[in-house]
Amino acid sequence: MPDFSFSRDSAISTLRLLGGCTALGFATYAQAAPAFDSDSPWMLGDWNGTRTELAEKGYDFKLNYTGEMGSNLHGGYDHDRTARYSDQFGLGTHLDLQKILGWDDAEFQLTITKRSGNNISNDRINDPRVGGFTSAQEVWGRGQTTRLTQMWYQQKFFDQKLDIKVGRFGEGEDFNSFPCDFQNLAFCGSQVGNWVGGIWYNWPVSQWALRVKYHLTPELYAQVGAYEQNPSNLDRGNGFKLSGSGTQGAVLPVELVWTPKLNDLPGEYRAGYYYSSAKASDVYKDQNGQPAALSGEAYRSASSKHGVWFGAQQQITSIASDHSRGLSVFANATMHDKKTNAIDNYVQAGVVYKGPFDARAKDDIGFALARVHVNPAFRKNAEASNQAHAVYDYDDPSFLPPQDTEYSAELYYGVHLANWLTVRPNLQYIRHPGGVNEVDDALIAGIKIQSSF
Repeated sequence: MPDFSFSRDSAISTLRLLGGCTALGFATYAQAAPAFDSDSPWMLGDWNGTRTELAEKGYDFKLNYTGEMGSNLHGGYDHDRTARYSDQFGLGTHLDLQKILGWDDAEFQLTITKRSGNNISNDRINDPRVGGFTSAQEVWGRGQTTRLTQMWYQQKFFDQKLDIKVGRFGEGEDFNSFPCDFQNLAFCGSQVGNWVGGIWYNWPVSQWALRVKYHLTPELYAQVGAYEQNPSNLDRGNGFKLSGSGTQGAVLPVELVWTPKLNDLPGEYRAGYYYSSAKASDVYKDQNGQPAALSGEAYRSASSKHGVWFGAQQQITSIASDHSRGLSVFANATMHDKKTNAIDNYVQAGVVYKGPFDARAKDDIGFALARVHVNPAFRKNAEASNQAHAVYDYDDPSFLPPQDTEYSAELYYGVHLANWLTVRPNLQYIRHPGGVNEVDDALIAGIKIQSSF
C-alpha cells in the first residue's frame, strides 16, 4: 500500500497557512462581536458576522487552546520543587454537508493538534525507573508533536436512527467517552485508553476506524466499532501517516449507552467490552509457565486481549430557574486481562456542582477520587527481575520497584471568565505515586486553561 505520510514540517506549514488565512479574515472584516467580548464564544470575535454566516451555511471553524501547569508542593520521588507547563492547540473544521452539498444527514470533521511542553509527573512525582499511571497534566502525552487527530465522514440513515462514521479518529471519541474538565488524567477522558494505552489510542492519536451506532429508542443506543491497532501511529514522526504499514490487528469495541432524564435532569450510563485481535505478551510467565525474568525465556504470547468498562453520569439537583446549574455525580470502572495487562482494574468517582453562586452562575466546582490497581502478576515480574539480577536495595539504580496501588484525588474550581475562557486552579493529592510504596505521597498545585479563539 502506498505511504501517504506527511512530514511534521508540512503540518506546521499547513497550520501557518491556515493561521495566515485567519489573520487575513480579521484584517478584512471589522468584528460584529468585538474581540475579547465575554459574551462571544470566540476570543477574536465574529469577524463582522462572517463566522456566524459561515456556520449557517455549514462551515464551522475552530481554534482551541488548552494549557496546564503543575507544581510539586510536597512529596513525590524528587522533592526539588519546580513547575512545568504543557499545552495543546487544536485547529479544526466541521462541515455540514447537507447545507453545503445537499447530502441528507451527512457531515465531515477535520482536526489538527499540536502538543508541546513538559510534565511534572515524569521525574518529580513518579519514580522514573518505572514511571507512573496517572498524570498531573493530562494534556501532556503521546508525543509533543503535530498530529492529524480527526478526519472522518459521518452519515445518518432511517430518520437518524442509524449512524455510521468512517475515517481517522480515536476510540475514546465515541466509546467509554467522558468529559475532560479535571486536570489529572485519572478523571479525564476515556479511561480504557489510560490503562491499555498500548492498544487503545485516545486523543490526539488517530487511526483508521469505523463506528456504527443504532438508536433502539430515543434514549438508548448500541454501537460497535473496528479500529486499526497500529503502534507506529504513536511515533512522533507519524502524526500524519495514512498508510496501514505496521498494523498488528484490530480493536473491536461494543457499547450500550442509555441517556435518560430522571426528574427532568440529564444522565448517561455506559457499559462496554473491547477485544483486541493482535497478539499480546504475558506480563509474567514464559511458554513453560515459569517466571520469564528468572528463566531467561521469552514471555509467552496470548492470541488476544480484552476488557470491560462501566460509566455513569447523572445530574441530581438543579436550580428552579436554571436547570444548567446543580449537582452531578459520576463514576467509572474498567477491568482488564490479567495475563497481558499491567493494570487489572480501576475505579473512580466524583461530584461536580455547576453554578455554585448566583453571581457566578457559569462557574463549577469538582472533586474526584480514583484507585488504580496493578495486576499481581505484573508486580511479581518486577520482583523476579530483581531476584534474577540479585538487586534488593530500593536505592540501587538498577532496582526495579514493584508496583501495587496508586490513589489520586483532585479538587478544582472553574472560573468562567468569558464564554471563550475558563480557568481551573486545582489541588491534586497522589498516594503511592506509580504504585510504589517507597515514593512519598505528593501534593500538586495546578492550573488548567481552556480557551477558544
